[in-house]
Amino acid sequence: MTKDATLIVDGLTINHSTRRIAYQIYEANFNHKTLYVVGISKSGVLFAKNIISVLKEITDLEINFIQLEINKKDPHLPIKTSEEVEVLKGQSVVLIDDVLNTGSTLIYAAKHLLEVPLKQLKTAVLVNRNHKNYPIKADYKGISLSTSINEHIAVNLDKGSEGVFLK
Repeated sequence: MTKDATLIVDGLTINHSTRRIAYQIYEANFNHKTLYVVGISKSGVLFAKNIISVLKEITDLEINFIQLEINKKDPHLPIKTSEEVEVLKGQSVVLIDDVLNTGSTLIYAAKHLLEVPLKQLKTAVLVNRNHKNYPIKADYKGISLSTSINEHIAVNLDKGSEGVFLK
């Protein structure tokens, strides 16, 4: 990270949060055979894959991963997924991103996934900033931060240099 960034959450805490969220997801889905995990590009995908790694250690659920690409600055633009949303019909889905700030990315992504009837849709984030402009919440969250709207949160999930940074 750059010199003007302050580490506020270290890699160990991120790993603990990831593990806790994975257990919470498992507890909510233990009676299902299949779980779909949808990671929002870029850091949301890395966070989702870390959660999937823990889920595979603790459960025998069939876990399917889908990558969702959304323009975070203009989320109403077309959204792309690595699989057609029709595969989600009647399934339990967890939508994952790294940071929940205003809620626009999560709500537009959820809207896209809800084009087909789902069994359930839950959301997970590593950092919840509480600056929501939309009626969406994180069902599973690593940490909640009270920051000013002018501050920026950067998440690094690269092995060996993980951290949440305040800029």
